Amino acid sequence: MDLLRFITAGSVDDGKSTLIGRLLYDSKSILADQMEAIERASKSRDDGEIDLALLTDGLRSEREQGITIDVAYRYFQTPKRKFIIVDAPGHIQYTRNMVTGASNCQLAVVLVDARHGVVEQTRRHSLIASLLGIPHLVVAINKMDLVDYSQDVFSNICIHYNELAQKLDVGEVTYIPLSALNGDNVVEKSANMPWYEGEPLLSYLETVELDHDENLTDARFPVQYVIRPQTAELHDYRGYAGKITSGIFRKGDTVTVLPTGETSTIDAIEVAEKHFDEAFAPMSVVLHLADDVDVSRGNLIVKSDNQPVVSQNVEAMLCWMDTKPLKVGNKYTLQHGTFRTRCAVREIIYQLNVNTYEETEDVESLKLNDIARIVLKTAKPVSFDPYDKNRVNGGAILIDETSNVTVGALMLRKEAI
Repeated sequence: MDLLRFITAGSVDDGKSTLIGRLLYDSKSILADQMEAIERASKSRDDGEIDLALLTDGLRSEREQGITIDVAYRYFQTPKRKFIIVDAPGHIQYTRNMVTGASNCQLAVVLVDARHGVVEQTRRHSLIASLLGIPHLVVAINKMDLVDYSQDVFSNICIHYNELAQKLDVGEVTYIPLSALNGDNVVEKSANMPWYEGEPLLSYLETVELDHDENLTDARFPVQYVIRPQTAELHDYRGYAGKITSGIFRKGDTVTVLPTGETSTIDAIEVAEKHFDEAFAPMSVVLHLADDVDVSRGNLIVKSDNQPVVSQNVEAMLCWMDTKPLKVGNKYTLQHGTFRTRCAVREIIYQLNVNTYEETEDVESLKLNDIARIVLKTAKPVSFDPYDKNRVNGGAILIDETSNVTVGALMLRKEAI
């Protein structure tokens, strides 16, 4: 059974937490004690209804204000698929929380209030989904019950959002009208919208095609650990352990170790002490090479005929996540997979306005939640693929050298001139 990670995002009060609560409730994924706790917490409501948003809004301040502040994760499964739901906050001051939550997701559910249509926060969340290369996008037009389930309202929002999507590099877009509060088109198809010919949200989530999302073209293997037991039984054993992040490796393949550039061939592929002729992403394996080449943690093993960019000057999109500003000349640690190196900010090319998509040049510094295109100069060469081609080998983080706190999320784009 495969696993789908998806994020829900939208403006404050668009009903994200209620939608997730409805998904869990109608798919019978709530334990009895959880249900009792939610019922007790909902007693203060005047209408006597159960507040399904309480299933995800667990912080006291979230429940008091009726908003989502931190990223919440919920797990459930149906007979067809397992799911991890990421409930991201909608407010602009929590942009970094959304970037963190969405970084590993395969699908984004962007909620739009049917009464208000596409608003600034819709534009911002769509931009972030585009920057992070999320391949599938669901525009869930919620609160259709408050507009009398109008087909015209739904169609106008679809037209407006489609204009927005054309400006962004978003993948597959699907539009679903629903009412999270009443359960219309969430798990079961709604009788209130006979004009809607598509499937309800859960059916779509169960059947959306994920096989094509995995990059099986560019073989990449970041070395996590060198296994060298040096025992009497395994005197000459030398294996390189790690997880294949993309592509396929086969016994006999000619490979190159980056950034050193040394070449060898794959002598054996080992998984749990069993040998295989091939392995593919996202398997964790031990590779054995035919030659004794210099390989250590942080090196990247790739096929010799398909190599990534190797450079000390890297151009990247950045989401700044620290209260201390980023300035040109600041020094940080860059972590890319298992590889670490020191780096300095060489240039801020432009800052991106997340609401209007305008690019502002001649920027000297970035503050919390800002998104910008920057150039980094690294102490050691970084072996990477452009993020839009290979999300795993194109993603990296910046770490503050003093506090060891992650301060920036990077989408590596190309070698800087």
